[in-house]
Amino acid sequence: MSMLLWLCIGWVFASALVAMLPMRWQYLPGVLLLLAAPVLIGSIAMTIGFWAALAALLAFGSMFRNPLRYFWKRLTGQMVERPQ
Repeated sequence: MSMLLWLCIGWVFASALVAMLPMRWQYLPGVLLLLAAPVLIGSIAMTIGFWAALAALLAFGSMFRNPLRYFWKRLTGQMVERPQ
């Protein structure tokens, strides 16, 4: 559990650092964080429990709502605008 805690803390700090980057530099690290989050949330679910994973999932959805909305629109074939 200790290692999972440090991985989650590292993910939070990495996401805060990525958010401070200019928009054009956020894409690659943001996608990597986006892909790492479900793995961490799944690990939280197995190690700690459902409620902790649900809280993590809600926080993740709140932080990444715009990229998730963008990818959802692309998957469903809707028109999307890329941020400048």
